[in-house]
Amino acid sequence: MEPKFVVSEAFSAAWKGVKSQLWILAGLLIGYSILSFTINAVVPAVVESRFVAWLIALLISSLFTLGYTKNLFQALDGEEPQFSAYGRQATNIITYLLASIILCFTISVGLLFFIIPGIYLGIRLQFYLAFIVEERAGVFEALNKSWEITRGQFTPLFLLFLMSCGIFLLGCILLGIGIFVALPVIGMAYAYAFRKLNIPTQQPE
Repeated sequence: MEPKFVVSEAFSAAWKGVKSQLWILAGLLIGYSILSFTINAVVPAVVESRFVAWLIALLISSLFTLGYTKNLFQALDGEEPQFSAYGRQATNIITYLLASIILCFTISVGLLFFIIPGIYLGIRLQFYLAFIVEERAGVFEALNKSWEITRGQFTPLFLLFLMSCGIFLLGCILLGIGIFVALPVIGMAYAYAFRKLNIPTQQPE
């Protein structure tokens, strides 16, 4: 099947979108990193239960992931990322967590069979997050839709994955600071690929 998107175009569009909103997107990541560090340092000292401390950190991490993903879509569309996205995505936390657990289990099983099946499953199911954020899809609906839109698109998606790994490593090499630029670029390339693959079924929020 013919590829529905070009990897180089995905990163070109991603860089263009990130560049226009760089201070906001990088600032949000830096702010979350500081918040996460503070929570991991303070909450365990205040809350006796390690489970409660872990749960608080997990919920905040999930909320940030959902809200930031929406911010990336907004920037890709030429809009300014809105902080209100985090409040609106709060209702998707349970769906996101359950879908993530199922995905992690599926990939883990796949990795046991000579690694390649795990990579294949991870690439085919990766857009579950986008469907939850953009279409408020349910747990199995998000996973099924990701499986459908990636049918016949493994090669370009695998190349997208490899380039993302390379950009991530480059960001780490640049004194670690580059990571706050690399992650938004990778995330927006993911959003771009999702939009290209989901054109036939895409619905406005």
